[in-house]
Amino acid sequence: MRSFLRKLPLAARFGLGVVIIFLLSLGVFNLVMSPPLAELGLMALFLAITASVSSLAGFLAYRLGWMNRSPTLRWTLLGGYALSSLLTFFNVWFSAQMMFASQHDLLLAIVLLVFAGGMAMVMGYFLSSTITARVNQLKEAADRLARGNLDARVPEQGRDEVSSLAQAFNQMAGQLQAMDKTQRELERVRIDLIASVSHDLQTPLASIRAILEALADGMVEDADTIQRYLNNAQRSVNSLSRLIDDLFEMAQLDAGGLPIDLEEASLADLISDTLESFSEVGNREGIKLEGKAEPDVDPVRMDTMRVGRVLNNLISNALRHTPNGGRIEVEARRADGAVWVSVHDNGEGIDPADLPHLFDRFYRGEKSRSRATGGAGLGLAIARGIVQAHGGDIQVESMPGHGSVFRFNLLG
Repeated sequence: MRSFLRKLPLAARFGLGVVIIFLLSLGVFNLVMSPPLAELGLMALFLAITASVSSLAGFLAYRLGWMNRSPTLRWTLLGGYALSSLLTFFNVWFSAQMMFASQHDLLLAIVLLVFAGGMAMVMGYFLSSTITARVNQLKEAADRLARGNLDARVPEQGRDEVSSLAQAFNQMAGQLQAMDKTQRELERVRIDLIASVSHDLQTPLASIRAILEALADGMVEDADTIQRYLNNAQRSVNSLSRLIDDLFEMAQLDAGGLPIDLEEASLADLISDTLESFSEVGNREGIKLEGKAEPDVDPVRMDTMRVGRVLNNLISNALRHTPNGGRIEVEARRADGAVWVSVHDNGEGIDPADLPHLFDRFYRGEKSRSRATGGAGLGLAIARGIVQAHGGDIQVESMPGHGSVFRFNLLG
């Protein structure tokens, strides 16, 4: 019923209300007074005339939009009370006149109606103050919000439309505050990104420039020294190439456009091949590399190249922080409908303060990552992006002095 009434135009709802009041009043008169049919018809005529005049006055007030010209909501409400009081006065006065009431009774009725109308105005002013006070709170909060105070909130009192408006305002203010916080964080990330990229680009470029200037000026003539300089320059060029590749891949992840080519493949073979590619480094550093996969792991639906990149990043990160004589283990198993891969090392571990930020781009903790040990601080961020693109997640557990365990899962 309520939804049906809301679909009707406002004028139609007003007319329907007048008809209901007319029929209800006529029914009460018939029930209480049990009048003859002639008196019932006369009362119906009186009520019809007064209802028509009242309806016409109310409709004209609505159509002329006099309420919209009011300077404040309080005056709008008081105007409504005043119009209602005048219409009530007219209805009673007209009915009394038609019923041939005595002059004394008519004057007495007028005095009582004036008194009742005045009391209605006073009560209306008092009650409207509670509404206008809540509306003013909304206005003041909106002004504070417009001036940049995103902490502005209003009390959510009651269960009426003003309360609903207050709730909507508070939700909007909360969303604006969250957006502002996100914007500030993005700005901070942008500044950090520029600073980090500038440093990571400047270091190998400075090395290459120094080498080329030395060779161009003829400062180095020994063949072995020249070859050593060229090898250093080649390493700097490779470092620049890796950084540019990482930045490009990070940009693809941010844009949601990282291409993932899923296919059934052997995760056990991928782990074995990745460990083999690090065998020379492991032997040189005296670090033992081990890997195993449970028999039911394969096949796994994955992008072999991308998952290989994740393994490469995690193992190279473990190698940088595992001392000579240490051990790195890679294990794959199925659990909870997913394939889990863990990379465990017995290295120096990670400070607990660094763990929440470990997968942030360009983040380097005092122990977890540093420029001195290599890397631009993008490897773990890229690994997380690739794993999430596969519908999985990546985690880390570590204690200083007890090594670290990186785990990620694939929904393959």
